[in-house]
Amino acid sequence: MMISPLHRYLAELIESLRPMTAGTVNPVTETATQPDLHKFGITLTTVNGQQYSSGDSNHKFAIQSIAKVFAYGLALDDLGPTEVGKKIDVEPSGDPFNEISLQRSTGRPANPMINAGAIATVGLIKGRGGVDRISRISRTMDLAAEGSPGQLEINRTVFHAENIAGHRNRALAWLLRSFEIIDSDPEPVVQDYFLECSTDVTTENLSMMAATLANKGINPVTGREVFSEETTRQVLGVMMTCGMYDAAGNWMIDIGLPAKSGVDGGIMVVVPGQLGIGVYSAPLDQHGNSVRGAAAIRRVTRDLGLHYAEASPLGGSTLRAHYSLADASLGVVRSTELSRITSQFGERCQILEVSGDLGFAETETMARTIVEMDDDVTMVVIDFQGVDDFGRAAILILASLTAAWRSSGKDIIFIDWGENLVEHILEFVKVRDDLVLPDPRDKAKAASAGHLDLPWDDETLAEDVTGEFRLFDNRSAALEWAELRLAQRYARQILQTDNTPREPGTAPVFDFLDDRDVNVLAGYMELRSYTAGTIIRRVGQPFGGIYFIRSGRVELAAEGPGDTRYRHVYLSPGSTFGEFALSYTGRQLTTIRAIDDVEVLVLSAQTIAHLEQTDPQLAIRLWTAIAREAYTVLEQSSREAGAREEYDPEQYDEQRMR
Repeated sequence: MMISPLHRYLAELIESLRPMTAGTVNPVTETATQPDLHKFGITLTTVNGQQYSSGDSNHKFAIQSIAKVFAYGLALDDLGPTEVGKKIDVEPSGDPFNEISLQRSTGRPANPMINAGAIATVGLIKGRGGVDRISRISRTMDLAAEGSPGQLEINRTVFHAENIAGHRNRALAWLLRSFEIIDSDPEPVVQDYFLECSTDVTTENLSMMAATLANKGINPVTGREVFSEETTRQVLGVMMTCGMYDAAGNWMIDIGLPAKSGVDGGIMVVVPGQLGIGVYSAPLDQHGNSVRGAAAIRRVTRDLGLHYAEASPLGGSTLRAHYSLADASLGVVRSTELSRITSQFGERCQILEVSGDLGFAETETMARTIVEMDDDVTMVVIDFQGVDDFGRAAILILASLTAAWRSSGKDIIFIDWGENLVEHILEFVKVRDDLVLPDPRDKAKAASAGHLDLPWDDETLAEDVTGEFRLFDNRSAALEWAELRLAQRYARQILQTDNTPREPGTAPVFDFLDDRDVNVLAGYMELRSYTAGTIIRRVGQPFGGIYFIRSGRVELAAEGPGDTRYRHVYLSPGSTFGEFALSYTGRQLTTIRAIDDVEVLVLSAQTIAHLEQTDPQLAIRLWTAIAREAYTVLEQSSREAGAREEYDPEQYDEQRMR
């Protein structure tokens, strides 16, 4: 299976930041666990439960102050924000985490993220139903982390170290007791505070816990509610303003996301509605935050455009459809040979349709869908025509995905009205030494004019097929190219490598007749030639007969107001046109133009009328063949409509998680 662009990105991130040596280890941590200063890991978890990790993501470390977030959420769910607010305020203190930041008159701690506020929070939580306080706090963290590898456990070595060195925290607890913020013996409260902070986690656990908060308090894997939506909103608000202590202001400017750090070296970051991030590295800065961890979050936020002030507009972006070329409606039936190739190998070309705005979550879902495709899929078509806007994450992920897909010998096709997305991707690739992409825009202009630029000469066909990156401004041209590309990969013998004209028996409409009937009808056909650019049939003309393309290609275009042409279909040798003028209007529905010099064989309307008089049985068989061809087109459309209706992104995620 192909490596995800996000896995590749995180691996590069870890390697680029690992040489950082600044920072010092928390003294209690150094005494208790003697941490390896080279350990450095990061995990991203989406609100769909998908995890992306790199580095030492399975290394265990004490959660420390990050536990305050979950104890505070539990207290809010138990008592409600009004009652909790009577004991603990929600204002930034501007002080280090262990300062005595209490209101003079009431003794209320400034917020629940500093030690005084966290100890007061633990004091508000009571045992219930035979379950003691610390077990309830631990259970809350377990529920938030569920679905990530491993189990959360209290590290007794860390607990004993905290208990021995925790004089200041005990003093804070007794001070809180003097103001009746804590209404019982402070020692059990402090003991439980030390225990919650001594819980071992990994970045995988931490990231899942963050994703639970990003998902409005619901664990993205289990679907269980850990916190109510109201509680989650308040928790994130406090994390936003108070989670990084006296570095909170700079954090908001640089990162712009709710976060909480711990003195063992962990940082948990929440991107509401999108993902959770967990990162670990032991050396700390003067504020008690991981040096490498903060640098990693800063990079991720910048590269993926996750800062709250840069968030993509909420346009309801979605992967609205996913189906194969075999299920796609092309609007016409091409040559019998191509139709058979598409039927046989069409599953190897997958088509995705995207709409709305492409932010991180939307692009991640699309990229994951592609990465998890079967190995025998050699082509993916992404229709961006419904996309309104895109962010940095879309550019980074699509650039990496496209380069990797192409380098593996597979084709990736973009369908887009404009070139803005491709232009941004190419600009991104320019500054990267590890990514290589050709500029598809020149070939896109040629394709818009009907020139699909497939290799047709014998020498080229003898070579191995390499991966292509193509851009088309309309769906029909893209799918025709995809059809021909499948033939080039899996049935090269059907591609014309010389100028031999096709015979009528290769046309789909005549595939419904026996050879004798085809030979008789071929004898009635008239040979006509058209130079490139010539209009062969115009919209509104009466039925003129059935045109069989011997050589060259033609374009079918419907027309809108003025000179607007809004639908393109391209037909190659072996295809027919003209028969659909037999609809209820009896008029030509499209304008047909020769792209190359074209030769056609025409079974004219007059000849067909003559056959009805002279050989009515043959005429009936011809009309039956035409009707069957029309039903084939209808069947294609129905199959695509069914594939669209069956696709459910949420169901896809549920199946993947199983």
